[in-house]
Amino acid sequence: MRLHRLLVLAMVTFISACSSPAPAPQPAAAPAAPPADRKYLLERVDDASVVQLYADGFSSLPLKQKTLIWHLYQAALAGRDIFIDQKHKDALEMRGIIERIVANPQGVEAATLAEIQRYTKLFWLNNGPYNNLTARKFVLACKPDAFAAAAKAAGADAAAVARLQPMFFDPAVDPIVTNKTPGAGKDILQASANNLYAGVSMADLKGFDEKYGLNSRLVKQNGKLVEEVYRVDGRYGKYIGEIVKHLEAAKAFAEPPMAKALDALVTFYRTGEVKDREAYDIAWVQDKESPVDTINGFIEVYLDPRGIKGGWESLVFYVNQEKTERIKKLATNAQWFEDRMPWDAKYRKASVQGIVANAIDVVVETGDSGPVTPVGINLPNDQAIREKFGSKSVALSNVSDAYARSTPGNMRGEFTWDAAEAERAAKYAEEAGNLTTDMHEVIGHASGQQASGKGNPQALIKEEFSALEEGRADLVGLYFIADPKVVELGIVPAADHDGMVRAEYESYTRNALVQLRRMREGSQIEEDHMRNRQMIVRWLMANTKAIEERTRDGKTYLVMVDAKLFREGVGKLLAEVQRIKSEGDYTAAKKLFATYGVHFDPKLRDQIVARVDKLNLPSYTGFVMPKLTPVVSNGQITDVTISYPQDLTQQMLEYSGVRK
Repeated sequence: MRLHRLLVLAMVTFISACSSPAPAPQPAAAPAAPPADRKYLLERVDDASVVQLYADGFSSLPLKQKTLIWHLYQAALAGRDIFIDQKHKDALEMRGIIERIVANPQGVEAATLAEIQRYTKLFWLNNGPYNNLTARKFVLACKPDAFAAAAKAAGADAAAVARLQPMFFDPAVDPIVTNKTPGAGKDILQASANNLYAGVSMADLKGFDEKYGLNSRLVKQNGKLVEEVYRVDGRYGKYIGEIVKHLEAAKAFAEPPMAKALDALVTFYRTGEVKDREAYDIAWVQDKESPVDTINGFIEVYLDPRGIKGGWESLVFYVNQEKTERIKKLATNAQWFEDRMPWDAKYRKASVQGIVANAIDVVVETGDSGPVTPVGINLPNDQAIREKFGSKSVALSNVSDAYARSTPGNMRGEFTWDAAEAERAAKYAEEAGNLTTDMHEVIGHASGQQASGKGNPQALIKEEFSALEEGRADLVGLYFIADPKVVELGIVPAADHDGMVRAEYESYTRNALVQLRRMREGSQIEEDHMRNRQMIVRWLMANTKAIEERTRDGKTYLVMVDAKLFREGVGKLLAEVQRIKSEGDYTAAKKLFATYGVHFDPKLRDQIVARVDKLNLPSYTGFVMPKLTPVVSNGQITDVTISYPQDLTQQMLEYSGVRK
C-alpha cells in the first residue's frame, strides 16, 4: 500500500508555497548541497504542476551500484506501457496519435496545436485520458475536424483517428475509469472503463475459479470467462520479456539477497503463478540490507473496482542514509506500538516480524507509480506474508523534498480559521505531516492481524478494502503522533510536541475540506486515499466534538477545536476499522464509507473550487524523472551519468521512442 502526495500536498501548501546478509558498501561520499537556484517547478498544465525530480546522491554511488540501477532503470522503462493499456483498451493507440502530432507540429494551426499539447501533457501525467484524482475522463477542447487534420498532417492513420474520436472528444463515452459506486442496480465492472475486464459483469464471476487474481485480465470468450495471464508467454509478453532481460542483467551487480529476489521475480514473470509471486515477495522482504532496491510488478489494486487486479508499476531507488534515522527508530520500536494499539488484543501481533524501513531517493518511477508518485510505500500487500515475514517501508525523501520546494504560494490565509492556526501550520505542519506519513507506512500498514479462521481481508472486504486500509494506516499515524513515545525516542522535541500534534490534527481536518477542490464534477469520491480522509474527518465530526464546521463571510471552515477529543475519537474509530479488517466485515466497511466517505455536498464543493481557483494553485503534481546514460568502453559500463531533462515533452517522447 502507499501514501499518495495528492493528500499530503494539501499539508505542504499550508506551509509553503533467513540469515542476515553483511552490510553492503556505502556511498563513497556525501552528496554536495543542491544549488540554491535549482529549478523545480517546470510548468503548469491546467490544475497539474510539472516538477523536476533530483537524485543528488546518485553520482557518489560506487560503479557496481550505478550499473545495477542502470539495468533496473531499463526494466522500469520496458514495462511502462503495460499500465497505460490497463487504464483503457484504446489508451496506447490514442497516445500514439497525439505523440505523432506533438512531434510533428508543422502546419498545425497555433490554437489547435496548443490544445493538443495541453491534452497530451495531461495524458502523460495521468497515464491515459483519466484524471488520477477524480477517475473521470478529460477531453480535447479543439474542433474534431482540426484535430483530424493535424493527425493527418503528422501521418497518423485516419481510420484510427475517426474510430477514436468519441474517446478524445465525448465525455459521456467511458466516462469513469474506476467506479466503485455506480448507483443502485448498476454493475461496478461495466460502469468502469479500465481494461482489466472485457465484457465481464460481477454476475459472471459467481462460481468462477479465479486462479490469477493479481496478474490477469478477465475476458468473456464464447460465453465463458477466460483469464489472460500476465507473463512472458501470455498477455503483455512483449513488455514482460524485455523486463526479464534487464532484470537478468541486473542480477550480476546485486548483493546476494537482492540477486535472490530478482531471480524469484524473473521466475514469476515467466510462470505467472501465485506461488512464485509469493516466493518473490518473501525473498524481497528478507533482503534487509541492500543499498539499492526496486519495486517492479503488478502490485496496487486501486484501478480495479473489485480491488483484485494489480496495476503494473516500477520504482528504482537507493537508500538515503542521512534521512533514514527517524523511520528506523519507528521500525525498531514497532512492537511497542503494536502492544498499545487501541483495538482488541486479539487483533494485535504477538511478534511483529521483519519491518525494514528506509528513506530513499528515487531514480525513476513508471506505470502506476509515475509520473504522479507516492511519497511513502509499505509492501508486500499480501496479509499472510506480512504477518509471517514482515514488510518493507520506504519514505521517498527526494520526492517529498521536490514537492515542498516546488509548491507555489499557500492556502494558509484562505482556509485556516485564525492567526494562531496559521502560525502553527507555518511552524509545524510540514514536519508533522512527514512524521505522520512515516508512521502511516512503517507502523500503520505493518500492524494488526486477522482473526482466527479469517482469510485474506482484501478478498473479504472487496472494493472497500483499499480505502479501509489507507484509512487504518492514517488513523495509526494520527493516534501515535500524540503519544509521548515520539518524544522519548527523540523524534519530536518535548517543547514542540503539543504544537506539532495540534498542527497535524488541524491540517488533516482542513484537507478533508480542501480536497474537494479536486472534485470538479459529480457528488461522490472514487479515489481511495481521498475516500479514507473524508471518512475519518466526517466520522469525527459526527461522533465527537473535536471538529466544528464554521462559516464566516459566506465561507465554510472546518476547525479542529479539541486535540484530546480528536485523539480519543481516532482511537475509537481505529478500533472499529481494525475489527472490520480482522473479521473481514464487508457490510460494515461498505456502510462506513457510504455514510462518511463517498458523498459530498456539491454546493460546498463549488464554494471550495471558487476559493482555490482565486489562489491559482495546483491540485496534483507529476514529475520529470532523472535521465541515466551509461558510459561504455570496450563493451563494458565504466560509469553511469545522471542528468535532468526539465522538459516533460522531451522525456515522454524519448520514453515512447518518438523523435521530433
